[in-house]
Amino acid sequence: MQTSAVPDLAHTRTRPVHWLATATVMAAVVALAGWLQPDRATAGAAGSKSGSAIAAAPAQAPAPDPTGVQLPLECPGVPSLITQRASGDLDGDGRPETVVAARCDAGSGTPPAGVFVLTAAGDQAPRVVATLVEPGAQRSVSNLALKDGTITATLLGYSSPEVPSCCPDESENVEWRWEGGKFLRTVQNPSDQAL
Repeated sequence: MQTSAVPDLAHTRTRPVHWLATATVMAAVVALAGWLQPDRATAGAAGSKSGSAIAAAPAQAPAPDPTGVQLPLECPGVPSLITQRASGDLDGDGRPETVVAARCDAGSGTPPAGVFVLTAAGDQAPRVVATLVEPGAQRSVSNLALKDGTITATLLGYSSPEVPSCCPDESENVEWRWEGGKFLRTVQNPSDQAL
């Protein structure tokens, strides 16, 4: 008969005292883990331990609704029409703005459009705070978008007065970004491209 090289371990048999010791150690670990948790997130200063309730962050204000806003368009005898819109925070103040492309609802051809930025402070009515494309520039607007504080659009235009208003033959990709208290325009393709 061969004897085991490992001595007989008397403590391998479980007894109630072992279960009690294990339960005590586990309870101590759980209590210590709960005590060492980081501070709960609050709206107050970092590391502030005052107050037991978690302060909720204020809900973000909704983007201005352009419905009913008087846009700087001259549309004798016909209403104005918002063709595109995008919303987001342009100036980093935590309140979203709305950018709209609008034109006169003429019903034929491709009437020139304007691009306008709207804002609303508190419970005030939305208002136009900037005109990015003047309707008099004789441009149509497509692909209006707003992402990461940058407005992008494709401006469609005409190489000569002989080009029918239905069929713009030039295209220019532009973007606007709020810097130094004004919107700066950048052309993505420096020269107009024929369509």
